[in-house]
Amino acid sequence: MIRLSLFLTVAVAAPALAAPPSASPFPLPRPEWSVSAPAEVQATTLPRVVVEVIDEAVPEPEPVDIATLAANAIEAADDAEPTATPEISPLAAATSPRPTPRGDIPESFLEEAEERGRAYDAALAARSAEPTRDPDFLAWITDFQSRARAAGISQGTLNRAFEGVQLQEGVLERDRNQAEFSRALWDYLDTAVSDARIRNGRDNLAEWRTTLGRIEEQYQVEAEVVVAVWGLESAYGATRGSTDIIAAMATLAYDGRRQEFFEEQLIAALQILQSGDTSPRNMVGSWAGAMGHTQFMPTSYLEYAQDFNGDGRRNIWGDNPVDALASTAHYLAEHGWTYGQPWGLEVRLPEGFDYRLAGEQERIGVAFWNGQGVRLMNGDPIPDHGPASLRLPMGAEGVALITFNNFRVIERYNPADAYVIAIGHLSDRIEGGPDFRASWPRGDRALSFAERQEMQRHLQAAGYYAGNIDGLVGPITIAAVRAYQEGQGLVPDGYASLSILERLRNG
Repeated sequence: MIRLSLFLTVAVAAPALAAPPSASPFPLPRPEWSVSAPAEVQATTLPRVVVEVIDEAVPEPEPVDIATLAANAIEAADDAEPTATPEISPLAAATSPRPTPRGDIPESFLEEAEERGRAYDAALAARSAEPTRDPDFLAWITDFQSRARAAGISQGTLNRAFEGVQLQEGVLERDRNQAEFSRALWDYLDTAVSDARIRNGRDNLAEWRTTLGRIEEQYQVEAEVVVAVWGLESAYGATRGSTDIIAAMATLAYDGRRQEFFEEQLIAALQILQSGDTSPRNMVGSWAGAMGHTQFMPTSYLEYAQDFNGDGRRNIWGDNPVDALASTAHYLAEHGWTYGQPWGLEVRLPEGFDYRLAGEQERIGVAFWNGQGVRLMNGDPIPDHGPASLRLPMGAEGVALITFNNFRVIERYNPADAYVIAIGHLSDRIEGGPDFRASWPRGDRALSFAERQEMQRHLQAAGYYAGNIDGLVGPITIAAVRAYQEGQGLVPDGYASLSILERLRNG
């Protein structure tokens, strides 16, 4: 019995399609086909058509090492003489119908084709990788790898991760200039909780409602809160970052302000690669190491990332956000999120209020705040959601907030008050809540890093401040400002403003 041979070409890589090698990359042996009796075929005589007649018996192919075969195929392509592209007959499109394979392609054949494609891609990538140029950085990598092996990272993982990795000067520049960033809270909120971000948040909440409902049910974190984190961290997946995480973490561990911290993140990133959740060059994110739709650091990923869609990988990098959204809900839940508790509520303060009571450290039952005359903006008493703090992020002239434990949970994601307020307010707005009703002191400007340090030095010299000169306006600095204001007969709201700095400069 005889049959017409069917030639199968397997496209093994996109680069090969764009610029095909002069030698065909390692063809697959023909599979055994499930053949039914052929229907009567009417042959059309065409010039220069060759029909090959073969015996039906096909010998069993010899076992091969696919990786070696891929490398050999690329070498053969390199060595081959370039040939001219043959002219395509104008008759081809007009007279050649699309062939139909006879029978199903065996699953094992398709799996081998995919494996060969991956091997060919890997071999091409290895050929194009550039050695690390900076000799000191290369020496550091060599030294680091001994520590990584001691932490359980295989040499194979290290080879793949550091292939072609270079020192990232741009990352170092961003790290060194980070402290100079200063922005007024209202300017930050204008961007973080913009009309466009609210609208896109509502659209994404509607689009992913079913999945988010399942996530909310499993982790007991409200869907709009998870969507708000997604929106603020990556603009709902639009800006996930494109920095090579291995290169960035290695750079910061080699020559950064927090080398120990970033070496820990680098080890964690290598553990992620070793687990098979992603590949080295697909592990991209921000210059500081945050990855994916909701910007997880490598250590947080290892501890909290979830495979919610059940595909066997915790994929926070791809276009599908499901694993990232579930991972965010899991993170918040594990840090103590209380389902049904607001992060905070806008309140108004009575005349003559004692501003010394304000501060994040003052966690008091709402009965106390209600007793002080603090009310919601509509005049209602504050509902009891547990111990609460009164916060005045921009002093007595700005928005006043009663905040609950969920405020502190969001702080575990990012400790900046501006970030927490943005996440909380964005989640409220996505769910249909109102904008803040009180105004901000928009005539003020944010102090620069150097000015904040200067304020701390003046407060220290005046005997009000005993902390570090670090330019960070935290509880110790706020308490010092409040004490200074009280001594000057000012409203003791703790607001570290430019007017306070100018008073301190003038003695």
